[in-house]
Amino acid sequence: MTRLVAAFPMYDRPELRPAFDELWSGPRDHLRAAGVEDVPDSLMVLENGLVAFWLRPDLLPGQTCGYPYRHVLQDHVALVGTPDFALDGCGPGLYRSAWIVSGDDPRRSLSDFDGAILACNDQGSQSGHAAPLVAAERVGLRFGVTRLSGAHVASAWMVAGDLADIARLDALSWRHIRRDDPWAAGLRVLGWTEPTPGLPFITAVAPNAPILFDSLACAIEGMPDASRSLLTLRRGVRIDPAAYLAVSDPVGDRR
Repeated sequence: MTRLVAAFPMYDRPELRPAFDELWSGPRDHLRAAGVEDVPDSLMVLENGLVAFWLRPDLLPGQTCGYPYRHVLQDHVALVGTPDFALDGCGPGLYRSAWIVSGDDPRRSLSDFDGAILACNDQGSQSGHAAPLVAAERVGLRFGVTRLSGAHVASAWMVAGDLADIARLDALSWRHIRRDDPWAAGLRVLGWTEPTPGLPFITAVAPNAPILFDSLACAIEGMPDASRSLLTLRRGVRIDPAAYLAVSDPVGDRR
């Protein structure tokens, strides 16, 4: 029997995997009880190839970013719902990007970083690429060099190690970095971008989207307090696909 696949790869830190596995156990059992066939026993751990994973026709639940959803995925997947992490300055299911700099950097405004070295996780990222570049365009800021790090934690590490002047990363990643990475004590937030819809759960099996949302929402509410606290996960919310498609892109990316 060929199983469907499941993964929540967007905040995949090793110390969070047991809590994500626990989160999946609830929907897994609920879906099986409801008669959904070929539900996977466990979550996949992805090392690379996110776009290929998101486009798999056997994807039951996955999680993506708003930027690839509106540019690549919208015609291939169904939105299931959006996790709400109760982020400061954000409404339910929304998130934003932090501009991270060294704590001893004397520059105090974004415009002071014209020509600076920027660390970015990926040019296909809403929080690491699109939202911050829109904010930079609004103040006429141009960076000198952009260094792609491959992950938000790596972007922050580059600033801590004087390999970049400034990094952009999403608020939840920054929350985990501040909590779990001691070297982050030497970093500070320069500013924030405007909130946009958070990273949604998706599925290639569109008829299962409603039951997936219900089962994930129930699983979140039923998680032990320690696991919910570790993930800082509050609930699941529904956000209209149009809200994701309405988010602004940087001028050079508009299509």
